[in-house]
Amino acid sequence: MIIMPKAYPKEFREDVIRVARTSEAPLRQVAKDFGIAESCLRRWVHKAELAEDPQAPAVSESGELRALKRRNQVLEQENEILRRAAAFFAREISPK
Repeated sequence: MIIMPKAYPKEFREDVIRVARTSEAPLRQVAKDFGIAESCLRRWVHKAELAEDPQAPAVSESGELRALKRRNQVLEQENEILRRAAAFFAREISPK
């Protein structure tokens, strides 16, 4: 016996996709909030992106945004380390 997944109304899918795209929450949390599987939500978002632009890359904008925020955080930490190192060496070079 084959078990078919539950069919969701089109309006429900559209609402969930809209929330997933606009929310900063991870897809896992959005899926949990709506009571659906994360893989199901990923598939819906991917299909919606392909419908809008078939030539678009597979990476979603929200995923790209999260990656950019992570990269920005790393760069800010590296900047802080360099500032502290510069201040340390400045004290070593010209002691009072």
